[in-house]
Amino acid sequence: MSEKFSELSPELINFIGEQHIYFVGTAGAGGRVNVSPKGMDSLRVQGPNEVIWLNMTGSGNETAAHVLENQRMTIMFCSFGRQPLILRLYGLAQVIHPRDAGWNKLIMQFDDHVGARQIFRLAVDLVQTSCGYAVPHCDYQGERITLAKWADKRGREGVQAYWAEKNTLSLDGKDTGILPD
Repeated sequence: MSEKFSELSPELINFIGEQHIYFVGTAGAGGRVNVSPKGMDSLRVQGPNEVIWLNMTGSGNETAAHVLENQRMTIMFCSFGRQPLILRLYGLAQVIHPRDAGWNKLIMQFDDHVGARQIFRLAVDLVQTSCGYAVPHCDYQGERITLAKWADKRGREGVQAYWAEKNTLSLDGKDTGILPD
């Protein structure tokens, strides 16, 4: 049922490329555990032990606060198609903001989004697959454009103002690092 690997195989990298949604799990030293669904063609495999994903502006910024305090992250993919499979990537993450060195090189791997907030880099130290027999079949109908339209309407300055208003603290009152010191 479950298998563990030290790195992503070419087959698992192909599986990741076929997925339209993935889930990111993080937790600080204390407080709430956060699980966030992600989409929008926002993840890139950099190698057998590294992935990056583009985080868009949203109502919360829990992942950033957690990674600043505790770098542990799990990314989960699950097949909703004919062949069941769950894939989890475990490791330590780093948050990269638009102001940070390395941002310009990494952001070029993604489409331009006004709402781009951070890029997370996950150094994968464990890959686990499991059956996924209980995951339902679901049909992909397309991407939602609501978040991109929301950010485009505000523009980059408006999005940054939103960060200052809504994204500086986690639910547990922890700093997210969104604003420079």
